[in-house]
Amino acid sequence: MNERIGVVGLGRMGLAMAETLARTGYDVTGHDVMAPARERARAAGIAVEERLGALLKGSGLVLSSLPRDADVEAIVEGPEGLLAQAPGRLLVDTSTVAPPTTRRLAPLLADHGHGLIDAPVSGGPAGAATGALTFMVGGSAAHVARARPLLDALGKAVVHVGDSGAGNLAKLVNNLFCATHLVGVGEALRLAEALAVDPARLFEAVNAASGRSAVSEVNLPRWILSGSFDSGFTMGLMRKDVRLAAALAPAAGLSLPLARAVCELWQASAATLPDDADFNRMTQFAPANDHD
Repeated sequence: MNERIGVVGLGRMGLAMAETLARTGYDVTGHDVMAPARERARAAGIAVEERLGALLKGSGLVLSSLPRDADVEAIVEGPEGLLAQAPGRLLVDTSTVAPPTTRRLAPLLADHGHGLIDAPVSGGPAGAATGALTFMVGGSAAHVARARPLLDALGKAVVHVGDSGAGNLAKLVNNLFCATHLVGVGEALRLAEALAVDPARLFEAVNAASGRSAVSEVNLPRWILSGSFDSGFTMGLMRKDVRLAAALAPAAGLSLPLARAVCELWQASAATLPDDADFNRMTQFAPANDHD
């Protein structure tokens, strides 16, 4: 805990992780390009650096929680990024980005004396706030070992999947499954309504049998049937993850028809479900030809 932790990205996930680390006893400083995010962090008692370079210079471990590949690339290759800092930093990237991005950045950082592990998470803001995240990790065993105390402070499970990019692949596969299950649950809900069957009782049966999933067991009662739709994860973020997952197939010379179909449905849903809507709203999406 003697090493200062720099948290880059103080959105709902990044700020919740920063607060959990500070509560655990870590010396935490945050940075975000958006002034409102910096003010929310200060209000939560987290020290904030206005400049990225100053944060990186004073942090041995850097934890990033960012929305896009380009944002991660900027904290590595930007004018004040890690490549401009003295060697010895370890970037723990909890963002969900394309595996090729991580595989490009890892050797680049290594050439400058830094380390990188891709450590995307499952568990959402609630898991970040309670230290109950699941980390899917890619990178060298030595880098994972250095980051392990930090990951253990934030998570209930840490799975070292493989080399650089493997963690991001696991997260994209996980989210592709989740996105697929949301489509399936939505279709089942429409069937239940059409046939006048109580959806809660229908899924009580399903969840006692082989068709159950985390979506049917957790998301459905907590955020969908309750009508709350406040999980903290958006349609826009899931669309991005599904798009990244589906794009891996042709790049690898593969045809994955289910992934392609799910991706097409999620992109089509943008016409009626905006990016800032809760991702569980996908269960309410009905394609235009639904009654053909």
